[in-house]
Formats: sequence, structure tokens, C-alpha cells
Amino acid sequence: MYNRTVTRWLITTASLVLRLASGAQEAEQLKAAYTHLQQGDATQTVRECKAVLAANPRSAPAHMLLGQAYLSRGDIAMIAEAKAELQQALDLDASLIWARFYLARVYLDQGINEKAKEQLERGLLDRPDVPHFLSLLGEVDRKLGNPSASLELNRKALAIDANLTPAHYYLALAHLDLKQDDAAIAELQTALDSRYVTPEMYVALADLDIKRHKFAEAEDLCRKAIALGGSRPEAYLMLARVYNAQRAADRALAALRLVLPEGTAFPASAFYAGIQADVSIEQGIAYQTKGLPVQAIEAYSRALEFDPNRGEAHGHLAELYLTRGDSAHALEHATAAEKLGATIGPALRGRIFAGR
Repeated sequence: MYNRTVTRWLITTASLVLRLASGAQEAEQLKAAYTHLQQGDATQTVRECKAVLAANPRSAPAHMLLGQAYLSRGDIAMIAEAKAELQQALDLDASLIWARFYLARVYLDQGINEKAKEQLERGLLDRPDVPHFLSLLGEVDRKLGNPSASLELNRKALAIDANLTPAHYYLALAHLDLKQDDAAIAELQTALDSRYVTPEMYVALADLDIKRHKFAEAEDLCRKAIALGGSRPEAYLMLARVYNAQRAADRALAALRLVLPEGTAFPASAFYAGIQADVSIEQGIAYQTKGLPVQAIEAYSRALEFDPNRGEAHGHLAELYLTRGDSAHALEHATAAEKLGATIGPALRGRIFAGR
């Protein structure tokens, strides 16, 4: 969510950036960098920040703005550089709360939720009522298994800033975890009516449309997400799910090839391991639709290599192995699926467990 919200959240940092400049020339360069970032020009922001750092490598605000510029590009390859710059800014000046905020955002997207929580709680000790921190902390708590805490924190954030679009998005995700789909749809619609729409918001609503069999609407939302942020993998993954839900296997496989393009380097993180597991599961579904059980088994097995706790993959493997007459492997995967909370149809379950 970096590239569509970064400029709004930076508005409050202008005076801080200029106050921390070591001289008039640095102040002018930082002002120019800040202006470019507000205008969405990451390239010029990077250029100005590097000019400052060439003269003063210990300029904390320059490191912070450089990190934020890298994030605003939406380029996966720049995440490590952004993280390093934000950490450097905090090492030089621990009072830079927005460096702390964006570092927490990086940790969250990498699946390092405890570190994200630590950064946000540290920031809230200094500034207890910053709505952006409260909102993101709510999302971290949701990721850690507490959606009710997310509802409370994001409502508190909105009470402070009623126009905080991400809070509506995070409320929607919390409602989804609590199986409150109607409330989630209402929050997503509110978020999409704002000026600060992100690809993730379209993707979340598309997922709900799939559940309601509104496939044309879901595909349209995926296309909007891709147009808004084509470098993010989630939109192509959701598009594949739209096609798989309609048994359009070839179109699903084509979309999946765009999720994680070959030759692109991806960070080693829980987030991308999860995406790879998701891709493998959707590939398995497509291959099953095409009547290719060997390829489907390979795909589901690959999903479990990325994430052994995918009950859905175990469930599909149980079905495939039973169809192939391999009752031992079918029982093994059905048992694993049920332990992980995955649902197996009564008829299939009866056939698998009949001879146990």
C-alpha cells in the first residue's frame, strides 16, 4: 500500500524535515526532495536525497525520505534498500516517527509482524494519538490473530481522522476474519469512494464478489487493481481465482504466470512464500479442471513446500490420490487437512476413512 498513500502521510513531516537540516543548502535540497515525493516523482526525490547524503552522510531526514521514495516506487527489488535507509534514519535520530512507521510497514509486508508491532508501539509511546500508527497497529494485531483489536484501534483512528482511508480497509479485513461480510463490503466501498484507493482494496472486494458468484464484477475489480499497481502480485492472483471459479483453466494459468514473473528477484519473506503457495494451489486447481492429475499433484505438493499448513492443498491431494487408487496417501492428506481445519466433503470423507 506504499505508493498510493505515502504522499498523504508525508504531509505532516515537512516542517520536521526542514527543522532537522544542518544548513540552508541542505534545507533547500530536502524541501525539493519532499516536494517531489508529494508529487509522486520518486526519481527526483532519490536524486535530491543522494545529493544531500553525498555532502552529509549523517542526514537522518535524507535517509528517511530516500527510504520512502524507494517504497513509493512500488518496486519489489527496492524493499531491502528502503528498509536499510529507514533503519539508518532511526539509528541517527530515533525521534523520526515516520521512519519508524514505514519501517513497521516493511516488516508487516514481509510477514515479520512482531517487529512491526514493536516499531508501532514504540512510536505511540512518543505520540500516543497518531491515527496512522493506531490504524496500522490494528492491522498488525489482526495478522497476529486478533481481529477484534483491529476493529477497536481502527475505529479509534477514525475518531481522530475521519478521512483515514486505510483504516476503512483494515476494518474490512477484520470484519472478513470475523465472517462479517456485509460489514466488510460497506468498509471497502467507503475506502474505494476516497481519493486514496490502493490495489489491495480492489482485490479484497473482488474476493468477496467471487464468493457471491459475481464474476464479471470481480474481474473488473482485478483489472482496476492491475492498472493501479501492476507490480503487485495479488491482483493477478485474484484474477486467476476469478477464472478458476468459472473453470476457465487456461486463462487462470495465463494470469498465474504474471503473479511472479520469471527472472524477477523476490525477497525471502513469509509474504512471498505465501504468494508462491497461493500460486501453486491455483495452478493445481487449473490442472484438475483440465484433467491433468499428475501436474495437479505436483502443484499442490509444491504449495505445501512453501507452506505446510495449507489445509486446502492437503484436501485436494486427498481427493486426487483417492481417484488414483492410492488410499494410503489419500488418508494421510485427508487427516492433515482436517487437523488444519480444512473442509472435506462428506461423500469424499466417507470413502477415504471407510477402511481406516
